[in-house]
Amino acid sequence: MFSIIQAAGWPIWPLVACSVIALALIIERFISLKTAKIAPPKLLDEAITVSRSAVPGPDVVTQLEQNSALGEVLASGFRALNTNARCSEADLRATMEGTGRKVAHRLERYLSALATIASAAPLLGLLGTVIGMIEIFGSQSPSGLAGSAVGSGNPAQLAHGISVALYNTAFGLIVAIPALIFWRYFRARVDAYLLTLELAADKFARHLLALKR
Repeated sequence: MFSIIQAAGWPIWPLVACSVIALALIIERFISLKTAKIAPPKLLDEAITVSRSAVPGPDVVTQLEQNSALGEVLASGFRALNTNARCSEADLRATMEGTGRKVAHRLERYLSALATIASAAPLLGLLGTVIGMIEIFGSQSPSGLAGSAVGSGNPAQLAHGISVALYNTAFGLIVAIPALIFWRYFRARVDAYLLTLELAADKFARHLLALKR
């Protein structure tokens, strides 16, 4: 593998950096976007159960907030009522929506960087291809250029220029394709989580309003 990188020349090093960054982002997103950390299936029902008769105390709310992203949204509803028992429906929903936006921003973290790598890697590969072609034609003598495009000149330099062009093109696609696939996968996963959080927050807000009455 290292011999291939050496043969591809210096233009491949930005692609190597992109591949390392993309791999790190993919691993980080897999760890951060686990269902248990975002929206545990039974958490909403448990939160409704513990608040059947009254809003729980600060300790329970803090524990809920630290449970998951959904727990943060639900805990913000509890805090709104603890702060102001006469909190209006608009204020309650605004508080939970504000927390939801913070959670959404955190869920979408690094996705734009992954999308940028997916878009930039083919361009970096094309840059390497162009540089390789420049080396090919730069290796030709003036007489060789006059006679034929690649008919004379240093064969070693000619082969090196072709290898730089082909290696960079291939490596750019190798980096871009997985980055694009995983970006689309994580984008769909985040959208599904956001829908789950929105529906859960709406149901919980109605529960809290009924509890307040």
